[in-house]
Amino acid sequence: MTERQLQECVRQLCRLLGCLYWHAHDSRHSPAGFPDCVIVTKDRRIIFSELKSATGKLTPPQVQWLLWLREGGAETHVWRPAQWLDGTIERAIKGA
Repeated sequence: MTERQLQECVRQLCRLLGCLYWHAHDSRHSPAGFPDCVIVTKDRRIIFSELKSATGKLTPPQVQWLLWLREGGAETHVWRPAQWLDGTIERAIKGA
């Protein structure tokens, strides 16, 4: 599963669950490292998630964004295809 395929799976899941989903269509105009997805769940949790292929590496700006968001109290994740397949992503979005 590619990162793009994973992104589409997460987007469809959010739609199915009634969540708001945001992803920059052209990240060249976004701050370096800003997480791939921002999700607002039906219970109003805000999730910032970086999506990676099975072997994809986080860049230093991605690490900094996720760290600072987490330290500020935000829910952050790095999701890979394995987390899609084992249900981790769905449980995180549902709040389970």
